[in-house]
Amino acid sequence: MNILFYSALFILLLYCVTKAYKNTQKVSVKRIQVGDNKSNPGSVLHILHLSDLHLENISISPDELYEKVKDEPIDLIALTGDFLDRKRTIPKLIPYLKILQKLNATHGIYAVLGNHDYVLRHKDLDALINTLQQYDCTVMRNESCTVDVRGKQLNIIGIDDFSTKRSDLPSSYKGLRGGINLVLTHDPNLVLHMKDYSFDYLLSGHFHGGQICYPKPYHLVKMGKLVKMNMIKGLHSRDGKPFYISEGLGQTGVNIRIGSRPEISLHAFSLPEEKAEAWKAAN
Repeated sequence: MNILFYSALFILLLYCVTKAYKNTQKVSVKRIQVGDNKSNPGSVLHILHLSDLHLENISISPDELYEKVKDEPIDLIALTGDFLDRKRTIPKLIPYLKILQKLNATHGIYAVLGNHDYVLRHKDLDALINTLQQYDCTVMRNESCTVDVRGKQLNIIGIDDFSTKRSDLPSSYKGLRGGINLVLTHDPNLVLHMKDYSFDYLLSGHFHGGQICYPKPYHLVKMGKLVKMNMIKGLHSRDGKPFYISEGLGQTGVNIRIGSRPEISLHAFSLPEEKAEAWKAAN
């Protein structure tokens, strides 16, 4: 009797694990509309957002990624950290970067680092950053740059990882006096500290949508206040400012997903009117 019970339990467990593993291969393509895109379609910025590739456990090939987005309008590519956490994985990043280059984003590719990237140290971290830069990624660590998008000034603000205490808001906003602010960062908990720092849209990742959400993602409880506010994925707002949390494209720890799916997100961001104000961070 015990043998039958344990055999049945093993088969059930194997089925659940197999199904959870297959969930990692069911990549969703999400389309997010921010602002009023209908009234002025000419001022819409199309952003491809990828986060948390975790290349040690990614279940989509570079070619599969390309097939999913090749026919989409892409003005800008945003990569919000956690590419990998082992030096030996860096070469695996290159084919993905070549695919992103092939998409010919009008305004380029921008990247910030996440907590797992900082597992790398010194020359290994430099190797990761150099690899990103060699394939046309602008790596931003508490800094900004400005691009002209159809006559409007877009400030791209890359804020370093909050969870490892590397975020520096004053440095990130230094010198900005106006324009439209698009913030890229890894840990979305940063928004709880940005009351005095204006942004029009913020892209992030970090939580993986819980990755294992059965019955709830209790394991995220130590990952900041947003979890307790039930903000672990999707589109939200803080002080009237919209921000997005990607479920990520790869997995960390056990290579399974329950109640979540890896995602590619495509954002149609309607550019608001530019503002002219002096940031506290710059003074």
